[in-house]
Amino acid sequence: MTRVVIALVIAISGAVASAQSYVPERVFDTAPGRFSDFEAMIAAVAHADVAFLGEQHDSANGHRLELAVLEGLARRRGQIVLGLEMFERDVQEPLDHFSMGHITESDFLQASRPWPRYTTDYAPVVDFAIAQGWPVVATNAPQAMVTEVSKGGLDVLQGKSVADRKLVAADLQCPTGDDYHARFMAAMTDHPVGDGQAMDRLYLAQCVRDETMAESVAQAWQIGARAGQPLVVHINGAFHSDFHEGTAARAIRRLPGKRVVVISMLPVQDLDNLAPDATERARADYLVYTIK
Repeated sequence: MTRVVIALVIAISGAVASAQSYVPERVFDTAPGRFSDFEAMIAAVAHADVAFLGEQHDSANGHRLELAVLEGLARRRGQIVLGLEMFERDVQEPLDHFSMGHITESDFLQASRPWPRYTTDYAPVVDFAIAQGWPVVATNAPQAMVTEVSKGGLDVLQGKSVADRKLVAADLQCPTGDDYHARFMAAMTDHPVGDGQAMDRLYLAQCVRDETMAESVAQAWQIGARAGQPLVVHINGAFHSDFHEGTAARAIRRLPGKRVVVISMLPVQDLDNLAPDATERARADYLVYTIK
């Protein structure tokens, strides 16, 4: 009887664990314009040079799928670099020390200004990358410098020290007549920040983020290329990479001829009635829908 009870407990525990680990999703491959499957997407992405995982920051299932992407890529590629919008360049040192086991997670988090919900949303991917021996790169511009740009424009960077100036991209190209600028301005209509000049400076701050993350991605690929052909996986808010714009476009500019793949995680209410139109198909190479 005891063995029967133990076996039953194990079976129930396994079923519960399986249910907890399952993430409902559907993958749309926009090149052929049809639904595919998660493993087929992973197999294709494994041949890329750079992959952008565009997330909705508050989507728990999206975060779980990001880990699933990394797990799938780990089965297919040996040389992977993980880049994260969620950490800024000036905390690369504590991130490196944590990756090498030189400091505790508590000390690392105290020194690195982690985003809210780090433990649930980002620790799983960071811990997985470290366990795989992958470099983890803090790609974003420091918030303090971005805030200065939003108040004073790009000219504020001219007065920075050499060390501080290296914390943002060297090459800052911020055109105002392209689709990305228009999309940004449209998105900001629900968040008025003042007059037109204030909006322009806010866009410049966004551009500093995009250019810095793109430069970080390109540098990570170039450093990794010395030892082979790396795959850089960058996790960021989807706005930064959707439509191959923003950070994605700026990485492509810095890595001519390299294969850059964009994935957009899209939480929806219903997975059974999806019909992405032409605009939605232009959003990314792969649309990964999951339940909100």
